[in-house]
Amino acid sequence: MDLSTLATESRNERTAELDRMPVSELLSVMNAEDQTVALAVRDALPEIGSAVEAISESLRRGGRLIYIGAGTSGRIGLLDAVECPPTFGTSPEQVVGLLSGGPGAFVVAVEGAEDQPARAVADLDEIGVNDTDTVVGLAASGRTPYVIGGLKHAAAKGAVTVSVACNRDAVVSRYADIPIEVPTGPEVLTGSTRLKGGTAEKMVCNMLSTASMVRVGKVYGNLMVDVRASNDKLVDRARRMVVEATGTDPDTAADALREAGGHAKTAIVMLLTHSTAQEAARALERAAGDTRTAVAGSKAQTRESTGS
Repeated sequence: MDLSTLATESRNERTAELDRMPVSELLSVMNAEDQTVALAVRDALPEIGSAVEAISESLRRGGRLIYIGAGTSGRIGLLDAVECPPTFGTSPEQVVGLLSGGPGAFVVAVEGAEDQPARAVADLDEIGVNDTDTVVGLAASGRTPYVIGGLKHAAAKGAVTVSVACNRDAVVSRYADIPIEVPTGPEVLTGSTRLKGGTAEKMVCNMLSTASMVRVGKVYGNLMVDVRASNDKLVDRARRMVVEATGTDPDTAADALREAGGHAKTAIVMLLTHSTAQEAARALERAAGDTRTAVAGSKAQTRESTGS
C-alpha cells in the first residue's frame, strides 16, 4: 500500500514552516489542531456506542476486553488496560493490552514487530482468545499488519472484533465487526501519529472502557465505587464517595468502610439498606455487582419480609 495516500501521512499545510515558528505560534497551532480531534471522535460516536455494547456483553458473560496494537497505538491500549484494575476493581485478566513486540516494547521500541501478523496470532493464542471476548485493534494508520493478523485470528475464534483507525476507508475496517474510523487528518509533524492520532485513540479507549464499566455496574452515579483503596489518597476518596452516595457523615462512612473491608460499594449498600457487610455483599452478588440494583433489591426484600 502506498502510505503517501493516507491522510495521517500527508503534510499539513498549516505547519509547513514549523521549524521557523516562534514557540508561541508553534504551540498555538498545535492547540488548534488538537481541538479538531474531539470533533472527529464525535462523528464516530454511533460506532463507539456499538462497540461499548459488545464489550459490555463480553464482560457480563465472563469474557474480556482485549486491546491489540503496535507502537503508540499499542501503548495506548496497554495504558488503558492497566488502569482498569485500580479504577474499576477488575482483575488484570478482564481488560488486556497486547503490544507488538511484547510488554518490553512499551519502553523500548521493537523494530519490525508491527509488520508480523503471526506475532498477533501467537499473542492472542497465549491468552486463549475465545468467543466470549471482544478484541479491539488499534491502528492509527489503519493498515498495521500485526493488528490485521490479530483481528482475523480473533474473528476465527469467534470473538467480536472492533477496529480503531485515524483514516477513512482503513484496511483494518475490513476485518472488524465494528469499524471505528476517526479521521484526524495530517499531523502537525508529518506522520507523527503519536500526536492527533494518539489523542484520538486515547479518547476512544477512554470511552470504550469507561462506558463499558458503567454499563456493567462498576459505577454508582458518577462515583468509581469499585476503586481499590490501595493508598492514602484512595482511602480518602473511598470515604468521600461513601459520604456522597449515602449522605452520611465522614465518621460513619469510615466505620462502614472498615466493616466492608475497604470496599466502597459494599459500604454504600450497607448504609443505604441498613444491612450488615455480609448482607450487603450477598445483595451485590445477587445483583451481579450493580450497586443500584443491589440497593433496590435489598429494600424490596426488606418490605416483603416486614409485610409493608
